[in-house]
Amino acid sequence: MSAESEGRAAAERFRANHHLGFHPLGDLVTLIEQTTSADVAVLDTEVDQHGMTMKRGEMGRLHIAVARTRRPMRQRSTLAHELAHVVFEDWSDTPEVDSSSPAESRANAFARHLLIPLSGVNDLVTDSSRHADLVVLSKVVQWFQVSPSIAAIALEQAGYIDAPTKARFKAETTPRLAARFGWTDQYHALQIESNRRRAPQRLLARAISGWQQNVVSAEMIATLRGLDVESAERELRDAGIVRSKITPAWTDPADLPAADIDLTELDAAELGDGGPA
Repeated sequence: MSAESEGRAAAERFRANHHLGFHPLGDLVTLIEQTTSADVAVLDTEVDQHGMTMKRGEMGRLHIAVARTRRPMRQRSTLAHELAHVVFEDWSDTPEVDSSSPAESRANAFARHLLIPLSGVNDLVTDSSRHADLVVLSKVVQWFQVSPSIAAIALEQAGYIDAPTKARFKAETTPRLAARFGWTDQYHALQIESNRRRAPQRLLARAISGWQQNVVSAEMIATLRGLDVESAERELRDAGIVRSKITPAWTDPADLPAADIDLTELDAAELGDGGPA
């Protein structure tokens, strides 16, 4: 089985197993965290670093990290690509990855078919649009929130365009399509979301629980959220989340044990009786 067919089959199984149908997927970070054991973080990274999936130890926890970016369609494809490594259990324990390896090609195919299943393309693009133009390309890109390149591949595989048209469509950009066909506001909203840091949900939930129990500081939550301490505390307070009150048993003087202390020798030393010369 080729990397393309294996990736497509796995993507179709994933959608079927999680009752996702052939419709566009929503928030991929939430989808991954709720359907797998992986923790997902959106981080500040160096330029051109997109994402990575790693496992701590043989029985350790899975971690997916993706870059904060103003290119939302690329971030979505990166998240879907990293999900493929979880599905196929071919995560890495080093930062070096061979982009031409069979595992990477399979992950790319999985990502494309997960984000934009061919049955979804056929449902969106009617027979009257059999010869797809830029209007159709824009519609597919906007609906499935994928790059023009991924949309062009799907349109060709679904039989709506030929190879030369695919090459022309792949040269388009999402901002240009959005500006031309009137959905720039939506694209800007997607950019804002993809350019925000996000902590793994399970980790953040544990930190908040620890804060409520007075064992985790507000500074820790602020760091995870990428906020200042005041903003983090205000969010918790506005949500009605408060810290437990601690009343140590020893704060009541009546509960303190009786102390039997003999100060005779100290008094004698102060009076010069028996003290050092």
